[in-house]
Amino acid sequence: MKLLTQGNPKLMKGEKKGYLSFVLHLAPASVSGWNVCAGATAGCEAACLNTAGRGGIPNAKSVTVAGRHGDIVVPNAIQAARIRKTAMFFQDRETFMELLAKEIAAAIKYAEKRGLIPVFRLNGTSDLRWESIRPACFGGKNIMEMFPDVQFYDYTKLANRKALPANYHLTFSLAENNEVQAFAALANGLNVAAVFRKVPAVFMGAAVVDGDETDLRFLDPKGVIVGLKAKGKAKRDTTGFVKEAA
Repeated sequence: MKLLTQGNPKLMKGEKKGYLSFVLHLAPASVSGWNVCAGATAGCEAACLNTAGRGGIPNAKSVTVAGRHGDIVVPNAIQAARIRKTAMFFQDRETFMELLAKEIAAAIKYAEKRGLIPVFRLNGTSDLRWESIRPACFGGKNIMEMFPDVQFYDYTKLANRKALPANYHLTFSLAENNEVQAFAALANGLNVAAVFRKVPAVFMGAAVVDGDETDLRFLDPKGVIVGLKAKGKAKRDTTGFVKEAA
């Protein structure tokens, strides 16, 4: 089973800046029966990019895959693979982490051969506390500590993530019900990503940068709002997850 993927159009934009992104996609929220998004909201679940791009293209025949509570019928092999990865993460954590480390090591070599800097986003469709996952096979280290010279980055709705490794960059994700936490994140030096119908120049008292230009959030200046234009199902949002420019 292959864990990391690349080729997402937005991720590929980073190549123009000299970076090659690799992403881990799990089955989001509780799709698999295991919850990988502790801070999920109704708005973000409805707008989730899990079904964007190839993840939303149905096969001629649906696929049945084993979830936590029994078989799950999904529209394509990509969705089935994400459920299998999630099941492996929870049911065989040591093997999962060993495989992840091997793939990261291989990805580093692949990127360097192409003259690009490898970067990794492990919460492509999840919100796990990777800094707290310290398997025995790593001798008590987390994945960032196993690769201290490599940049990792993610979005998160979990406001209380602390003691992050120096090579792990987080951007707080604004939803329909966590504005207080978002203001606190800004005050604590974290950037805040927000989805808009029309991206403004200023929001929440902070300058807005174009979050669709690339996915390389660790390159953003500090103290900004990362503006993302509503796409796919998010265009029909009525929960308040998608923001109106003030």
